[in-house]
Amino acid sequence: MTGLVVDECIRIHRELGPGLLESVYETVLAGALSRHGLIVERQVPVDIAYDGMRFTAAFRIDILVEGQLILEIKSVESLKNLHAKQLLTYLRLTGRSVGMLLNFSGETMREGIRRVVNNHNRAQ
Repeated sequence: MTGLVVDECIRIHRELGPGLLESVYETVLAGALSRHGLIVERQVPVDIAYDGMRFTAAFRIDILVEGQLILEIKSVESLKNLHAKQLLTYLRLTGRSVGMLLNFSGETMREGIRRVVNNHNRAQ
């Protein structure tokens, strides 16, 4: 599944180019993955619990593929460690293990792809 995501990202980047809004890349990538028969959800709201309180839709996942792979879409000059930490926190809080950070603003798409793995089990 991640290989297909990479292939589609590269194709989208080549055809549309860098510099568009994140929402454009999100929309097009979700459509491309759906066309391959994958279950794709956009802007998935995530509730979080903290200190005995529950917060509804505290953050949103850009794209969730097959209920397991989180895709975080960026359109920034360069990826920072902060972006990877954000995705890792999303993975930890949702109990998922793999995500991909995808930056469409680089000169090539390959330099804008990072796979992020959550090696910690969600504490309940």
